[in-house]
Amino acid sequence: MHTNRHKIRQQVRAKRQQLPPKQQLHFSRQLPKLVEQHPRISQAKKVALYLANDGELCPQPLIEWCWQQGIKTYLPVLDPMNEGHLLFLHYHAQSPMQTNKFGIAEPCIQHNQVEPAEQLDIIFTPLVAFDQLGNRLGMGGGFYDRTLALLDGQKKKPYTIGLAHDIQCVPKLPIEAWDVPLPEVITPTKIWSWGSAFKPKDTL
Repeated sequence: MHTNRHKIRQQVRAKRQQLPPKQQLHFSRQLPKLVEQHPRISQAKKVALYLANDGELCPQPLIEWCWQQGIKTYLPVLDPMNEGHLLFLHYHAQSPMQTNKFGIAEPCIQHNQVEPAEQLDIIFTPLVAFDQLGNRLGMGGGFYDRTLALLDGQKKKPYTIGLAHDIQCVPKLPIEAWDVPLPEVITPTKIWSWGSAFKPKDTL
């Protein structure tokens, strides 16, 4: 199973890395159009996103749309006190940034800017691949899996939505015991929804 996951990860990462920059930009600009009618997102006050890396669908236009709507945005930061876990820090246009060990930009840790994950309304997660049952394959570090697992049993927990290119959808992912399916994945052409009141919608 590990071999299969590794192989899928390699193949899909190669596909998304090969997308031309113009196409990447066009895809990322579709995100605000898709989410503006989404009831959960339009009512959210605090959402976590990410900065694109390795050919991921870039949420920057979505981040800027959130700012225009008065929605506070947060970015994941590697937790220096709890290895393998994430903190979420408030992110705005003037946020001081640093580069983490993976070469990804993240806000500099300021304790007054940290938001407990359970206080977030939505966490938008990057992913390498997803299937038509909502299963998610990440980069293999398990950061989101561990962070979200800590929220199990909480009265209030954030709603998770994956962001991906359409080419990152695969027929079926091999699943591990710790994998938690996503209730939704948003791609540039569609909202994929499993068990949610907001049904899938094609935009093409």
